[in-house]
Amino acid sequence: MNRSSLPQGMVLAVLAVLAGCSSPPPRPQPAPDTVKAMVRYEQASWHQVTGWSADRLHEAWPAFLQSCRARGAQPPWQAVCAAAEARTAADATGVRTFFEQQFTPFRLVQSQGAGMDNDSGLITAFYEPLLRGSRKRTPKYGVPLYEPPADMLTIELGELYPELKGKRVRGRLQGRKVVPYFDRAGLEGNPSLQGREIVWVEDAVAAFFLEVQGSGRIQFADGQTIRLAYADQNGHPYRSIGRYLVDKGEMTLDQASAQSIRQWINQHPQRLREVLNANPSVVFFREERIDDPKLGPLGALGVPLTPGRSIAVDQQFVPLGAPVFLATTQPNSTQPLQRLVMAQDTGGAIRGIVRADLFWGFGDAAGESAGRMRQQGKLWLLWPKGAPVPQPAY
Repeated sequence: MNRSSLPQGMVLAVLAVLAGCSSPPPRPQPAPDTVKAMVRYEQASWHQVTGWSADRLHEAWPAFLQSCRARGAQPPWQAVCAAAEARTAADATGVRTFFEQQFTPFRLVQSQGAGMDNDSGLITAFYEPLLRGSRKRTPKYGVPLYEPPADMLTIELGELYPELKGKRVRGRLQGRKVVPYFDRAGLEGNPSLQGREIVWVEDAVAAFFLEVQGSGRIQFADGQTIRLAYADQNGHPYRSIGRYLVDKGEMTLDQASAQSIRQWINQHPQRLREVLNANPSVVFFREERIDDPKLGPLGALGVPLTPGRSIAVDQQFVPLGAPVFLATTQPNSTQPLQRLVMAQDTGGAIRGIVRADLFWGFGDAAGESAGRMRQQGKLWLLWPKGAPVPQPAY
């Protein structure tokens, strides 16, 4: 998901307010009594990569070329991407040979010391939903989806501390102070959002899940369809409303699928705002034209996502653009799902070393599968041969 930032001059002005006239604020300190999980990239042989020999690797080739278009000019991708672009055919045998000659697999392992190693983690899925909507508010379409508010500041912390490059917070000015931006409850009916509506839809729950997915398509009564793509976020952490309902004793963790959550809210409409506000994070959108309906939305890498072959990752541990081999199971099933995928997106809920969110595609069928996927799985990072293993961005 792409993230926007303020113009350089605005960032510096905000930092001047933060810094005051004397010294910058104290450096952020890690929370006490917290054991930090460390990543270990454990070199493996190809026969140790579960499912490698059975995957139809050539189906991931177009997604790999998309990654090369975004990363091909950068080391260590120059040589492997030049070799990929030079290929005239992408048959199953040739693609397998290419990856085995050009890459080394590394098993991702989470280590907390004292022998506490884990190579298994949570694998979920996301999709691109279709909602019906209107450009204007009507009795039928009364739930707005917004572009970023004009008074929200994006503060690049790397401007104060180089080691925090890429880290940012969002806030607003209150006099000469920068304070956190409004959370979901605080934005309800807030004047900051007046006039920022892009479209109106009919279902508050569907609008909420569109935020969770990060993008979606809106179809108007005349048949025109547009895409709402991720533009920004209000700076508050994502909180799962499924987890909220579990903690309240309303359902068990294994029942907390998107479908079950929707059913529960339909049965308890008076608690709609309470449940949605349990997630303080709000996503804002920008409108995009759909030139090719078969292509997915742009991910954080800046390339269209490929159904079944693109994943969102925590880029602290998995570099965007990298090929990854995923070994997990189908939604609510023990049937293997083992395939080559590309790290092409990120997400507010995608945090951790062995953690991935698989892009399932567009439409209701994709949504049914994505909403039920909460599996355990393993990841292997495929890294260009001879290149230094990436350093995690702790």
